[in-house]
Amino acid sequence: MKITAVKSILTCPQRNYIFVKIETDQGVYGWGEASLNWSEFEVMTRLEQISPLLIGQDPTRIQDLWHYLYARTYWMGGSISMAAIAGVDMALWDILGKRAGLPVYQLLGGKSREGVVVYNHAIGSTFEETAEQVAAFVDRGYKVVRVQVGEYGGVGNRPQSYAGERAGGSAYLEPTEYFHAGAYIENVPKLFQYLRDQFGMELELFHDVHGKLTPIQAARLAKNLEPYRLMFLEDPLRPEHRESFRLLRQHTTTPLGMGEIMQSKFDLLPLFQEQLIDYYRLPPVHSGGISEAMKIAALAEPYDIRSAFHGPDDIGPVAQAAAVHVSRAIHNFGVLEWADYNTATHEVVSGISTPRDGLAYPQELPGLGIDVNEGLAAQFPYTRVPTPMVRRIDGTMHVY
Repeated sequence: MKITAVKSILTCPQRNYIFVKIETDQGVYGWGEASLNWSEFEVMTRLEQISPLLIGQDPTRIQDLWHYLYARTYWMGGSISMAAIAGVDMALWDILGKRAGLPVYQLLGGKSREGVVVYNHAIGSTFEETAEQVAAFVDRGYKVVRVQVGEYGGVGNRPQSYAGERAGGSAYLEPTEYFHAGAYIENVPKLFQYLRDQFGMELELFHDVHGKLTPIQAARLAKNLEPYRLMFLEDPLRPEHRESFRLLRQHTTTPLGMGEIMQSKFDLLPLFQEQLIDYYRLPPVHSGGISEAMKIAALAEPYDIRSAFHGPDDIGPVAQAAAVHVSRAIHNFGVLEWADYNTATHEVVSGISTPRDGLAYPQELPGLGIDVNEGLAAQFPYTRVPTPMVRRIDGTMHVY
């Protein structure tokens, strides 16, 4: 069996997704995904560069091809390269599963669990609205819910006292939001007190900081949240502050999750070795695919660190399917972020999983169990998505 063609499809039925199709001389093809929000053209360029290198190669040599693509350039790694490699890697596993007549999770060692626990997002503008959304997810069978007040957990409108904002601006920028760290640190524990009073202590709840705090601020927030038994506090610090996780760990028993915008096992390994986190968030689509996801899980397992793969709707259904297969197979699975796709996406991609009672299941079909309608995908061209703008309360630029 030889690879005869590699196609990269940029489509926007809901968000901008990059699907990768690898075809072979035996008529077997596989689908992967290389979506990377706001960097779609960069990933497409990388795929154009590496695709000719795959023509004539044996698609069953997945490990060798992975390292070939990773090491072929002196400038190894990075989010663009890892996403492109992930798209190829997933497609190769899809081909291997189809050739073997088995779902991918069976090739990874079989199932460690029946269903994969998933979570969704409750984001209200008030405590009451957030609680209503939590109740709706509980009614749908969800056992884990991420809770926020205000988009990204504490971003608000421009304060009336701030007059430094310049008029005009780019059409590619969303309206500017403002983050008040002090108010945020005081508000989040009050949200959890409100929710625990309504839902008790058994429901798994957690919160995403989106890396918006300094190490001392994050330590204060995590310590103040201890009475409310969070499943974990997500991204309390930016990846650049890896060393500061030592300080954070020393000051709180709140479990910590990290890694959705990291890029490789090399980024996560120091956090694993010192047991500075409890959940890692780097998903297969941004870490080099299924092959690397299995290695990262193996690295985390001896430290009792569990997976919590990043998976909102800017990651498409092919990558979601890959995450479900990996999550079903690995021993140290924790929880999987879930996205509900619209009707157009379900028409473009067949075989999308639908959770039942808060659990997701992979398709019991050879490979990843999904397929992409290329003709329909072409009817949903790339759409430019405005870049979010977040500033601190005094107007200085802040992280997204």
